[in-house]
Amino acid sequence: MKLTPFHLAVPVRDIDEARDFYGTKLGFAEGRSTDQWIDFNMFGHQVVTHLNPNIGKDGKVQSMHNHVDGHGVPVPHFGVVMEFDDWEKFADKVSGFIDAFLIEPYVRFKGEIGEQGTMFFCDPSGNALEFKAFRDIENELFAK
Repeated sequence: MKLTPFHLAVPVRDIDEARDFYGTKLGFAEGRSTDQWIDFNMFGHQVVTHLNPNIGKDGKVQSMHNHVDGHGVPVPHFGVVMEFDDWEKFADKVSGFIDAFLIEPYVRFKGEIGEQGTMFFCDPSGNALEFKAFRDIENELFAK
């Protein structure tokens, strides 16, 4: 089956703040937008930030955590699976402006099936993002 882009819409507390974070800082190209939402190109996938005034300027999207490999993984979260070299470059880039990672970039399940680079951080509205990488995505992404 040919891989196709996903579409994901997430709530944000401030459209300009989302534009700065996803567009300027993360470097995702902006597509269509209004004063209520913005489309971003996240590595070929469509992520749309929608203004939710109920979050409030100081508020955050609510989440919970599940235990995975000794870390509290935030749920819900979203992100992209990348080639390992691209993930390492992206980790270096975001380390320059992410003040507090939920989970700093590291290799999870080292030496096991499913070994992967991973990192978690939040956007300013509290939406948790994960960017992960495998050395052989095609054979390792769903390996048991």
